[in-house]
Amino acid sequence: MKEWIERFSVALAERRLFFVFPLLFPFCLSAQELVSIKAENRAFPLVTEKGTASIIVDAGDDPLVKKVTGMMQEDVAAVTGKRPGIGNTFPLTGGPVVLVGSIDKSSLLQQLIKKHKIDVSSLKGKWEAYQVQVVRQPMKGIDQALVIAGSDRRGTAYGVMTLLEQIGVSPWHWWADIPVKHQQALYIRPGIFTDAPKVKYRGIFINDEAPALSGWAKEQFGGFNHRFYEKVFELMLRLKGNYLWPAMWGNAFYDDDSLNIRTAAEYGIVIGTSHHEPLMRAHDEWRRYGKGAWNFDSNETRLKDFWRTGLQRADNEKIVTIGMRGDGDEPMSRETATALLERIVDTQRHIIEQVTRKPASATPQLWALYKEVQDYYDKGMRVPDDVTLLLCDDNWGNIRRLPRLEDKNRTGGYGIYYHFDYVGGPRSYKWINTSNIARIWEQMHLAWEYNVRQIWIVNVGDIKPMELPISFFLDYAWDPGKWNEDNIPNYYETWAVKQFGTAVGTEVGNILRLYSQYSARRKPELLNEKTYSYQEWKTVTGEWRQLRSRAERMDEKLPPDYHDAYFQLVLYPVTALCNLHEMYHAVALNKPDSVKWYFENDSLLTARFHTTLAGGKWNRMMSQTHIGYTSWNDPPRNRMPALTGKAITDTVKAPATRTALSLVPDTAKGRLFYEKDGYIAMEADHYSYARNDRYVAWKAIPGIGKTGGGISPFPVTAPRQQGEEDDAYTAYNFYTYDTGTITLYTYCSPTLNFPHQQGLQYAVSIDDEPPQLITLNKEDDDLHTWERWVADNIIIKRSVHTIHTPGRHVLKCRVIDPGVVLQRLVIDAGGLQPGYLGPPETSILR
Repeated sequence: MKEWIERFSVALAERRLFFVFPLLFPFCLSAQELVSIKAENRAFPLVTEKGTASIIVDAGDDPLVKKVTGMMQEDVAAVTGKRPGIGNTFPLTGGPVVLVGSIDKSSLLQQLIKKHKIDVSSLKGKWEAYQVQVVRQPMKGIDQALVIAGSDRRGTAYGVMTLLEQIGVSPWHWWADIPVKHQQALYIRPGIFTDAPKVKYRGIFINDEAPALSGWAKEQFGGFNHRFYEKVFELMLRLKGNYLWPAMWGNAFYDDDSLNIRTAAEYGIVIGTSHHEPLMRAHDEWRRYGKGAWNFDSNETRLKDFWRTGLQRADNEKIVTIGMRGDGDEPMSRETATALLERIVDTQRHIIEQVTRKPASATPQLWALYKEVQDYYDKGMRVPDDVTLLLCDDNWGNIRRLPRLEDKNRTGGYGIYYHFDYVGGPRSYKWINTSNIARIWEQMHLAWEYNVRQIWIVNVGDIKPMELPISFFLDYAWDPGKWNEDNIPNYYETWAVKQFGTAVGTEVGNILRLYSQYSARRKPELLNEKTYSYQEWKTVTGEWRQLRSRAERMDEKLPPDYHDAYFQLVLYPVTALCNLHEMYHAVALNKPDSVKWYFENDSLLTARFHTTLAGGKWNRMMSQTHIGYTSWNDPPRNRMPALTGKAITDTVKAPATRTALSLVPDTAKGRLFYEKDGYIAMEADHYSYARNDRYVAWKAIPGIGKTGGGISPFPVTAPRQQGEEDDAYTAYNFYTYDTGTITLYTYCSPTLNFPHQQGLQYAVSIDDEPPQLITLNKEDDDLHTWERWVADNIIIKRSVHTIHTPGRHVLKCRVIDPGVVLQRLVIDAGGLQPGYLGPPETSILR
């Protein structure tokens, strides 16, 4: 340390440390530390009672950089009431300035670099990186400057967007009517803040957009034109996304409005097309202009011309989808026609070379292994190494395939196509957000750790009401290291504070956290009067009522200008799903008047969203039907459920005269489980004790289960374990009052067989018996089995065990494969009743 100080002193004397002051402060400030409303020591005065800093942007910089400086001007004015000026050169004399620029195009930044006023070595060669720092005396006559420098145009933009969110402008300001947080003064703390994304392309797919988004867009903008996309692109910038699959249900991004692509370029957004729209042609364009069948064998010449024309007009930054599926998002053939698809890919890459006059590898491309296309890959088909392999989930948030850890790196890398919305079997779900953040994190954490880092794109349906999961998906893609199994519940509060402020953020975050868990139990479109047992209906509706009451109380505490934002982000989804559960509960109890009231109330909630919210701004946005499904497809309108004329009854046996709780000795400590009415129920994360080893450990994931948390092995890249005595396990102390055969049911998240092996495995044992190996998901290619898993959002596995003596026993769950998520463990000792969630936990904690 002494030697370092001496070298520092010599360098300072020789003036070789050209940015001493920033180095005296922490190099990596967190995003929460960048902005202050008080004049802290050496802080940069962005806005004070005397005025604002001027914004400077080089006239030769990228149009996107100029765009975001204009956004900064507007946002600062909205927050403080004071509008900063924008210029293209440093003033000869004057107050503080904000210099915004990309290091490759801003001559003003290059002057500072040349004079050793700033060091941007950490930005060079980086993708979308930015650096924010306060610089003393950057030019003669200028005391200080705030420099926002980007490694490229989007890096610069993201630096600005980070600042704007911190001064009080939510990324969802326009899309969710969130008021700006007014301040009298704004200061930027000294130091250097740098950041860059971890996933290269981070995007959303607008899909299944009729009738809600399409009707709204037509009313607001005249359709999916550049005025609509301008709002989408601004949202993406503010969320630090960079990649879009545009709306495609009867829409064509390039063909509908020639200004769409120009607007995308202006906002720096990379455009792609969906998994079944090759070479930048929208599917609907074949209906408009195509001739003959969508069949490469019989119509090759016309298809090649169609694709070539599409690629020729796409002179923007893009990722080109290659491959081919059948017309209308269907399989191309009944068989896996590998030779045909290989010929199609070769033809498409030849077209890319013809049009761009460059090697095909110079144009970013993806091949989406969606649905049956994955069969081609599994059976040996390969594409050139520069093509990104876009792996996919099963449309229900469960990833189907990941690379093997031993696979060599691909130049094009791997991507994931994920879903918050879907049209298809076993039931379409389009109405409302039902994605549990904990599950999204767990699956995308797998993707990240298995080196899927090139593209993350998610189907977001109508955009609204997916604000929360969209934010999380893009935030996590930006920095996967920030959120983990220990702090994932904090995301809800963090997000709520950004939208509604610190005073209410904790409670709003807790409401959203519970909503996220409750809503994911079963999609609303799958819900009916038979979903829950008699006791479960009472429990579930009670939970929803309590959550609705909390949401309503919070609404009363908010300032009036927050009510619109709160209704669409919190109160509407909570109230609407509470109402839906109440309605089906009334159907189960055969109460026609109540059913009718709740059915009509659903319409009233929709009407409020459409007519009174934000002065009618969101009319049509909640027009997706969600009551009356009988198949995968949605009915034309909501239909009130028919009554059966017979009410559901309580089939639970009368309480037992004794329970095993009486057998628990007074000296027993810790988490203890006991038999009640012939069953024992345990939440997996409530284990009595655990044993970890040097390779792997069960760790809790809060909120991932339907009734609580869950446990999963970490790290997720650990090798397969053998399930031996010394391997990691969780143990559950439980008490029974009888002997004999019992059945253990393990409730697991519906994780798929992503390693493509014999299925993910774990082991269970009771007392001294040998561990039983349980295979979780080997049969995930069976359609009916998979449909049951995703509809119920659970996989339940069964094993049989023998209890030799009454009293205390130990159940152990041993790690075999990472990726398994255990939610619950339920023992049937002869009295277990049918139910969707399983019985309440039977435990005490001493």
